[in-house]
Amino acid sequence: MRKDLGKQPAVFPMPVLIVAAYDENRNIQAMNAAWGMICDLDKIALFIDEDHATTKAIRKTKAFTVSIADKQHMAPADFFGIATGNKMPDKFAKSGCHAEKSAHVDAPVITEFPVTMECELAEVASTENIHAVVGKIINVSADEKVLADNGKVDPVKLNALIFDQFQSGYYVAAEKAGQAWNAGAALMKAAQGK
Repeated sequence: MRKDLGKQPAVFPMPVLIVAAYDENRNIQAMNAAWGMICDLDKIALFIDEDHATTKAIRKTKAFTVSIADKQHMAPADFFGIATGNKMPDKFAKSGCHAEKSAHVDAPVITEFPVTMECELAEVASTENIHAVVGKIINVSADEKVLADNGKVDPVKLNALIFDQFQSGYYVAAEKAGQAWNAGAALMKAAQGK
């Protein structure tokens, strides 16, 4: 039997993304953004409020990075979500994290997080129903420790955090359940009468 739970953001899993940009004084602004998703092969959309210090920095510099938070760095990832740069100007320094300037865009790469998308600001979409920062992915850099033998990111080695909006928990998805574009092949053949 199903039970009504009311209106809530019932999408699981959600990525734990750490967004970083330089502000006008070249200070690093960083935030935890669970509401973000790839929106094209070379674009990412972040559904973040325009009042965040990081959003303001992105609008100024027109560049930012998006890192995938991992289990090993859950504490600073969560800190980036509960501390606000609008009230704590030295938030990044207090996180204990380190950064280096991206070689591809004018934005910081937080070295603790193993996978980072380096982006140029493509668009800010703001309507009555949405505020989204869209970035064009210029480069993806990854720590070699999370790469598979084929040179691509290994999700098991990555230990990426995922956010649970039902219980406000962090989880790690690390078990491969099947192969995309293959798991439904038998159903496709049956649907086509083969």
